[in-house]
Amino acid sequence: MKKNQKAIGMMDSGIGGLTVLKAAVRQMPAESIVYVGDTARMPYGPREPEEVLAFTRQIAQYLIKEHDIKALAIACNTATACALPALQAELAIPVIGVIDSGVQSAVLASKTRKIGVIATQGTVDSGQYQAEIKAAAPDSQVYAQAEPDFVQLVEQNRYQDADVPALVAKHLAPLKQAGIDTLVLGCTHFPLLAQSIQQALGPEVTLVDPGVATAEKLADFLAKNDLAQSEEATANYHLYTTGAVDTFSTIAEQWLGKEHDWHFSHLDLP
Repeated sequence: MKKNQKAIGMMDSGIGGLTVLKAAVRQMPAESIVYVGDTARMPYGPREPEEVLAFTRQIAQYLIKEHDIKALAIACNTATACALPALQAELAIPVIGVIDSGVQSAVLASKTRKIGVIATQGTVDSGQYQAEIKAAAPDSQVYAQAEPDFVQLVEQNRYQDADVPALVAKHLAPLKQAGIDTLVLGCTHFPLLAQSIQQALGPEVTLVDPGVATAEKLADFLAKNDLAQSEEATANYHLYTTGAVDTFSTIAEQWLGKEHDWHFSHLDLP
């Protein structure tokens, strides 16, 4: 098989990376994608960086050995923070993460240079968003806040519950008080809460979804390196979960819609 005809590999700690998948399907409709959501071992946020690296490496090796992918997108901010440099050094295929894409979009969007970041504890503790934003815009003020409860709202399929807007508003009150004009949704779960987040912060705050920026960056990379699939190709989408397929597929179809033929399977990882 020619390199450009191979599938793109994508991995996340669970459901959240589906926001990146959705953006990628929209951006690259001819590309086949194999996605792994590690729902059995989520959340990654509270785990030690070495453990997250081990999980990410294991999934990457599975995608390469079993699906012969042409590129890997780490659709998880915590895994990007903990594993991206190592995997870029170890693997013979291109590896793209979500953080640097989100940073560039945030810096371009912000006019006051007051930029908020909400993410998992692991991503906030890594300091990567804070450091990269400051490197790109030294005059910026960065307000980073861990929001593990938001991850659980999505993973438990409660993000549309009636009490969610008030809960989100309470959590984000410090960022609103700080006067940010841009907020990076630094966990791929958070775009599913975008409506409540926007309502809490007001229309004057720009929300940055790194998943969309990552899909655009990946499409551009494939095109420039002769790895893009021909436009006439028919895309296939195989989604694996290390947890319960029924729960995963229910949430996935709610978010992704049913206009494509999604194939769901369980993946047993030791």
